[in-house]
Amino acid sequence: MASQPAKAPLGTQPPQPQRNSPSGLKYPTNGKTIYHRPLNRSLKQELSQASFAYLFGEMVSYAQKRVTGIQDLEKRLNAQGHPIGLKLLDLLLFREPPRTQTRPQHIIALLQFITTTMWKHLFSRPADSLEKSSNPETPDEYMISDNEPLVNQYISVPREMNQLNCAAFVAGIIEGVCDGAGFPANVTAHSVGKGEEGELWPGKTVFLVKFQPEVVEREQYLGKG
Repeated sequence: MASQPAKAPLGTQPPQPQRNSPSGLKYPTNGKTIYHRPLNRSLKQELSQASFAYLFGEMVSYAQKRVTGIQDLEKRLNAQGHPIGLKLLDLLLFREPPRTQTRPQHIIALLQFITTTMWKHLFSRPADSLEKSSNPETPDEYMISDNEPLVNQYISVPREMNQLNCAAFVAGIIEGVCDGAGFPANVTAHSVGKGEEGELWPGKTVFLVKFQPEVVEREQYLGKG
């Protein structure tokens, strides 16, 4: 007489087969992924600098392929950061208290949001300074200063490319935030540190934010109201 298969003890469930996607990625047994996590859950979590340094180094290496010069490489790094800025604006506004959960309506309010809220989220500190151009012929230019950009700390720039500033990636993020908020602008990163021995901030970078003419015109109209 054939023996009956053994039954599982009460209160236990047979193990479920682990799902695999067509690409070979494994999913958790509970079926939940990072997309099921609340947006506010990782508000205080920080990323390992070693992980960031490795990832950003690979991004620079990828952008360096088939470039025609330093300006072309910085343009590619800017393009990599732009979509991040678009998404980051929505995320940071979502995390704001309900009474302040509104998009900035003025240039100064937007730039203060970038130099405080966004900078603290990305680098755990505010930007070092925010200035408006003193030249009356360029009322559309503002300057954000970072004395020691995190993205430049782990990049070794060859001597023949000493004019390269990988903070162009951060400039792209700033540009994406401006575009997403309805303040289209062109943002570029400029090295102002001379790199001399004994200099206080040899890697200081200034992000030049140049808004489109229609933004300045709208700002003047709102100021009259």
